[in-house]
Amino acid sequence: MSILGVDHLEKSYSGFLAVKDVSFSLQAGEMLALIGPNGAGKSTCFNMINGQLDPTAGRIRIFGRDVTGLAPRQIWRLGVGRTFQIAATFGSMTVAENVQVALLSHQQYWAGCRWAARYCRQEANELLALVGMEGQASRSCGELAYGDVKRLEFAVALANDPKLLLMDEPAAGMAPSERAALMTLVTRIARDRSIGVLFTEHDMDAVFGHADRILVLNRGELIAEGSPAQVRANAKVQEVYLGSGSQFGDSH
Repeated sequence: MSILGVDHLEKSYSGFLAVKDVSFSLQAGEMLALIGPNGAGKSTCFNMINGQLDPTAGRIRIFGRDVTGLAPRQIWRLGVGRTFQIAATFGSMTVAENVQVALLSHQQYWAGCRWAARYCRQEANELLALVGMEGQASRSCGELAYGDVKRLEFAVALANDPKLLLMDEPAAGMAPSERAALMTLVTRIARDRSIGVLFTEHDMDAVFGHADRILVLNRGELIAEGSPAQVRANAKVQEVYLGSGSQFGDSH
């Protein structure tokens, strides 16, 4: 089942095409990587899909619905989660409270219900256990190591029970062992919950080790699409991004 469809997407700034005629789809439970050099247009694509930028041309369909031009809050309510390259939390709140805020945002009708606080605590604890942070619920976010902040951001993104997850460099700033553990966790949860994940990442071990398919952007254009093996062997991709060596993803 296709949960995300991008059709001939473009973004122009004063005549400069940052994204040019990009089309692709994402299936339920699929891990789809979007890679390319700095300035290739990856974040621009993400921000158009998420509603932070309006496309100059093209259409975006989520769960079969045309969402082109919708605001991020409207897209979130459709069942779309998002994480960012630089993770941020409410530092003065506890780990659990950060997740509870996201839960309440998703279920506004809880406001004023006597059982809302108890339900939120239960749901928050379940999400924290899911991402391996069950023992840190009462800690202040200001005390967390950056790897734990990334895990917490993932729990927050899961608070609206998404079927589409957009992750902008989910492993950025993490140690190699933390990166591997987080990407394994994301992949497992995506499979278990049939979540389609579109992610960008500069760590090629994370990309080739966990993506089912890979899209490669260069100067705003989609230059390659395929399995990790196909993309790794693509001469144009090697030329503009990976290099001519074979060290990327060879162990996977």
